[in-house]
Amino acid sequence: MIYTVTFNPSLDYIVSMKDFQFGKTNRTCAELMLPGGKGINVSTVLQNLGIENTALGFTAGFTGEELLRKMKEIGFYCDFIHLEQGCSRINIKLKDFDGTEINGQGPSISREAIDRLMAKLDQLKAGDTLVLAGSIPSSMPDSIYRDILSALNGRGVQFVVDATQNLLLNVLEYRPFLIKPNNHELGEIFGVTLSTREAVVPYARKLQEKGARNVLVSMAGQGAVLVAENGEVHMQPVPKGTLVNAVGAGDSMVAGFVAGWTRKQDYRHAFHMGLSAGSASAFSDLLATREEIEQVYRTIDQSAGV
Repeated sequence: MIYTVTFNPSLDYIVSMKDFQFGKTNRTCAELMLPGGKGINVSTVLQNLGIENTALGFTAGFTGEELLRKMKEIGFYCDFIHLEQGCSRINIKLKDFDGTEINGQGPSISREAIDRLMAKLDQLKAGDTLVLAGSIPSSMPDSIYRDILSALNGRGVQFVVDATQNLLLNVLEYRPFLIKPNNHELGEIFGVTLSTREAVVPYARKLQEKGARNVLVSMAGQGAVLVAENGEVHMQPVPKGTLVNAVGAGDSMVAGFVAGWTRKQDYRHAFHMGLSAGSASAFSDLLATREEIEQVYRTIDQSAGV
């Protein structure tokens, strides 16, 4: 089973408007409300690809109830801990303005609630996959990623970590199966600028030396690079398409890679699935469907000479 964790999920209120004026009453011309959060995005794309998974995390208040309802509509299994105080956050995204977002804080997460999550994670067994993605709420300890991996270390659970800087570096000793920095995040770790696919390879290998098994580097318009634990290096430019909405593209890449590996245990296929899912979501208003991902996958295979 694949499990995702979203500590601070949100209801994303996505609005379109013809114009936006500060200090005035602005009216929307279209609006949409979706469940948000990096782990939830991964669960959504996995579900779209027909991969069974379970989403874990915290919800609170009436917004948390709506979050659960919308996640169940998508179809993946939810096992969230409902907090007694506060409300799950609402994030406002001004789609057609300039990418401006207004993100809520979310509820405070108590030590008792964290212990309940750890008890759920304690049920994971050999062969399961755990996806940890995103930032940590201020009410949780900065060490929570490390604490989770430490508690599950040695059980045969595959860890997938999509985080930045110290959050990522602090878990490498637990040999995560996959990490997914982008080229800017990878460069920040080592104090360099990485602008080409070839340039990221030696620095991805440095993360392998620190413990990472597979390093998947997303590069926006430059495509992506996979440095695999078996020594393979895969590079691919970004597929042709029109950028519509980059939100969730990185999460979609993680989901595509995990889905590809789950089905075939082949790094080339998993890499192409990851790039296809990330690109398909970027080319769409919403997170990519299976049909959209498969369409991009065919173009990648053709360009790679498969």
